[in-house]
Amino acid sequence: MILVGSVGLGGCATKGFVREQIATVNTRIDGMDGRLRTVEGTSGQALTQAQAAAGQAQQNAQRIDQINGRVDGLDQQMQQQQQRQQRRPRG
Repeated sequence: MILVGSVGLGGCATKGFVREQIATVNTRIDGMDGRLRTVEGTSGQALTQAQAAAGQAQQNAQRIDQINGRVDGLDQQMQQQQQRQQRRPRG
């Protein structure tokens, strides 16, 4: 009878042991939670910077298109002026 009782109690954990294990796990969870918040903050900052860079790139592309249009217009004017000069009689 005593043997059966000791075998039955040998598999049970004490409340103190369980609390200690839970405290250890909770500490690890809290640490991971802190790291996760840091990663979320960093990724949020990276996303904001990437969006700002994309917006700036789009503005730059629009300005380049405008400048290309101006250069094309000046090129056409220059070609027309050269053609006029070639048509003038020399003399």
